[in-house]
Amino acid sequence: MSRWKELPAELHPHVRQLIVPLRKLKDRSELSTRQLAARTGYSARSWQRYLNGRSLPPREAVEAVARIGGDDPARLLVLHEIAAERWAEGRVVTTDAPESAPEGTPESAPVTPHDAPTEQQPYGRYLRAAVTAGAVALVLSVSAALLLAVRLADARTQLAHDRADTVAATPAVVSESMVPVIYTCRLEQRDGRWYAGLSRTTNTILAYTHIGLEVAEAQCLLRRAGFSPGDIDGVFGPKTHRAVKRVQTRDGLVVDGVIGPRTWKALREAAPK
Repeated sequence: MSRWKELPAELHPHVRQLIVPLRKLKDRSELSTRQLAARTGYSARSWQRYLNGRSLPPREAVEAVARIGGDDPARLLVLHEIAAERWAEGRVVTTDAPESAPEGTPESAPVTPHDAPTEQQPYGRYLRAAVTAGAVALVLSVSAALLLAVRLADARTQLAHDRADTVAATPAVVSESMVPVIYTCRLEQRDGRWYAGLSRTTNTILAYTHIGLEVAEAQCLLRRAGFSPGDIDGVFGPKTHRAVKRVQTRDGLVVDGVIGPRTWKALREAAPK
């Protein structure tokens, strides 16, 4: 089993969320860093920096190791997109171009003496590192769950208000459950970006089955760009999913049907089709 060094304390949590699954994929592949270098085109030294949190791996390296480890690259690429925005907050951004591992370079050659674990280091250090990593993972999981619960509660409240407004204008014989929630797009352009009056977000992650004002905002922008998402109902359903993929294909983005920062940028700055 691989013994990973503790990630730098100043590393942003969003960067940790990318590095930890990359480490797991390497362990699952049972490849050494030299073998990983041969399979991906990035040197063993580069992979040592990536997996120890000292350098941000390029998108192509993330996608390559995901496929080698049998994982879906789309999820890791979304994590990479978020990590890239946070990287500069704790470290200077450095990325490496693909290169071949030099002949005769030992796999375990350290970049600096400080980075190389030695046999004399006490076992307690690894135990503390494991406990710290577990605590960080627990805090991040709880925070994500609380944030999701709050956002879902807000979305339900907004839906309830919208349904109440719609029901008041319809015959009393129509039950509330039969009244669709339809949002109005109030498109305007500010500083070269388009807004529909429902949300000003540029980085909220939206995926299939999500609901809320951010989804309705994205649907308005999809329609403006010429890709029909169906009704502007705030529900990320099949039609919205297909429309997002068409925009990503047109703009050369990762075609995963997930709206992240780059897809938001494309929607807010796109010219009508």
